[in-house]
Amino acid sequence: MDHSPKGCHDLAPKSTTSQNTFFSIIKEGLWKNNPTLVQVLGMCPTMAITTSAANALGMGIATMIIMAMSNFFISLFRRWIPTEIRIPVYVLLIAALVTCLQLLMNAYTFALYQSLGIFIALIVTNCLVVGRAEAFANQNPPLSSAFDGFMMGMGFTLSLTILGCIREILGQGTLFAGADVLFGQWAAGLKIDVYHSDNTFLLAILPPGAFLVLGFMIALKNIINAHFARKKSPVKTQIERVRVTTF
Repeated sequence: MDHSPKGCHDLAPKSTTSQNTFFSIIKEGLWKNNPTLVQVLGMCPTMAITTSAANALGMGIATMIIMAMSNFFISLFRRWIPTEIRIPVYVLLIAALVTCLQLLMNAYTFALYQSLGIFIALIVTNCLVVGRAEAFANQNPPLSSAFDGFMMGMGFTLSLTILGCIREILGQGTLFAGADVLFGQWAAGLKIDVYHSDNTFLLAILPPGAFLVLGFMIALKNIINAHFARKKSPVKTQIERVRVTTF
């Protein structure tokens, strides 16, 4: 006979690994819980770096790499990290990874390193990276955590790239100008001249333009979500009551 208190089994910690399949992680990172369009995190690089598609893509890839690696190592060592000091340890580990990334970018993609500037170092303080480490990597196995960091970084990268494309087209009339800074000299031919103008649309290049474009992107996502929610909801049918009169 079980003499344990009622409901004690409900208090036991449950593994979240089975609840977070790879498909759900992809859906969360790219759409349902997108870091930029839903969580609205990492706004500092989002506003400053997305003046061009190349810069936005470079920043997104750098953040994605850091998120995948930091989630993996934090999950790997989570059992040995004291709970009381876990956040400082997370920041220390992320700072070490960002430093390694900075040195690699300085050696192999120096032009992109100069273009992104201080925002590479600011990945350390990006609440998206630390928050995902606390919310997911601290509770799940290393491979699932690394995949979660990769997909969250991918969602962040896609949002930044789309925002950068829109701002670059509106502001300068070009697309992927300076792609050679990111991919090398062969990528210089990727530049597309959408339209020619003697004057730039300054609002699209400045941070207020980023806020406006991002607001439209969030609104469009909400409209799409509402549309699919209406399609999934069952149609309520009303049955009219019929009055029967007997003679």
